[in-house]
Amino acid sequence: MPTPTRAAVVESGGAPFTLADVVLDDPGPHEAVVRMVAAGLCHTDLSVASGGLPFPLPGVLGHEGAGIVEAVGPAVTGVAPGDHVVLSFTSCGDCRDCRAGHPAYCATWLPLNLIGGRRADGTGTLSRSGSPLGGHFFGQSSFAERALVDERSLVKVDPDVPLESLAPLGCGVLTGVGAVWNVLNPTTGSTLVVLGAGAVGLSAVMAAALTPATTVIAVDRVAERLELARELGATHTVNPDEESLPEALHARTGGRGADGVVETTGNVAVLRQGADALAARGTLVVVGAPPFGTEVALDVNGLLGGKRIVGLTLGDAETQTFVPALVRLVKEGRLPLHRLISTYPFTDIDQAVRDMRAGKAIKPVLVF
Repeated sequence: MPTPTRAAVVESGGAPFTLADVVLDDPGPHEAVVRMVAAGLCHTDLSVASGGLPFPLPGVLGHEGAGIVEAVGPAVTGVAPGDHVVLSFTSCGDCRDCRAGHPAYCATWLPLNLIGGRRADGTGTLSRSGSPLGGHFFGQSSFAERALVDERSLVKVDPDVPLESLAPLGCGVLTGVGAVWNVLNPTTGSTLVVLGAGAVGLSAVMAAALTPATTVIAVDRVAERLELARELGATHTVNPDEESLPEALHARTGGRGADGVVETTGNVAVLRQGADALAARGTLVVVGAPPFGTEVALDVNGLLGGKRIVGLTLGDAETQTFVPALVRLVKEGRLPLHRLISTYPFTDIDQAVRDMRAGKAIKPVLVF
């Protein structure tokens, strides 16, 4: 039977989140109904809500969910009712990249996750008063008390770890940690620079602290976030409002440059400075997403020293193995995500949005 629930609906680009009664479709063969316990708020949600991405509105967003499975479709094998789950992105499972263990680069990633608003077969997952809503956001649309979730978005997790502390794993933390572990893979004595100390950047700092890198430089304009970065493992910090970023990076890397740079801001001027700060054979990982069509000028000759610029989606993570590993680190206190999280009742979603936009909250988590 269809499932009635309450969700935060965005009516049109730039409109606020409005709580409304909606109806979930019956779960398909590879879907599950999940009772949400927590959901992280991410800048991607805000970008779509502002009308910056072509997701069909009115619709329900949310892509960092965590909850408890209530019902499953007949072909679901990985989870069962009662299981605790973290929700992440979905993928087809059949294309070349999915089969190679890189589902974040699925051939149908964009329509399945970000802009489609429907299942792969074109059917909807959500309705209101008989009219369809945009849903299936990252295979979950988790800004709701219950969500209809694609099986490939579900990751079963340790029930002893509070779900409120795990919701950010589905996107922001996955991205920051994956940038360091899956792309940069620092060797002994490496120097890393993290541009931007938001949730993704601080996740990258925490990940770097668990590697053999010996120099980890965090860059941000907010002094409190730089202090937190130091507490989470940064060995140096830079505030570009107080000193020249190129000169500061030159000094803090001993003039050699950085072996790895993680760019999380989406600012192309900062991206260019990150590229210029690379050492020979260094790698810049581009995580921050400016508006579609944005271009950046690069010094081509400056790249000839074996430097690489790599774009990244969702940490290039295979979620079924990566997320449980992160959960264990959270449980053991080695990945202190609680330092990033501010919790809000689901009904206060607009306050969480305001605090995130104002920089008051690093990672807002809605609790149900």
